[in-house]
Amino acid sequence: MATVTSKMQFTIPMAIARVVGIKSGERVDVAEEEGRIVITPMRQLIEELAGSIAVPKHLKGRDLDEIIEEGKEQYFRSKYQSKK
Repeated sequence: MATVTSKMQFTIPMAIARVVGIKSGERVDVAEEEGRIVITPMRQLIEELAGSIAVPKHLKGRDLDEIIEEGKEQYFRSKYQSKK
C-alpha cells in the first residue's frame, strides 16, 4: 500500500522494488493500460528491445535519456491531439 501526496507522488514499497529490481535514482516508464498504472524499469525495456531493431542514423550517438524523452513527448502529443 502507498499514499499519494499532494504533488501526486508515492513511494514504491521496498518489497516490490526489490522483486522487480528498481533502485534509487533509476529511470522508470510510467504508463496507463486499461485504467491501471504500469511502472516498468527502463533497463528492462531497453533489454527487451536491444538488438531487435536497427538504430536509425539520426539517433546514433545521442543520449538515450534524451531520445526517450523526445519519443514520449511525441507519443503523448499525438495521442492527446487526436482525441480533441
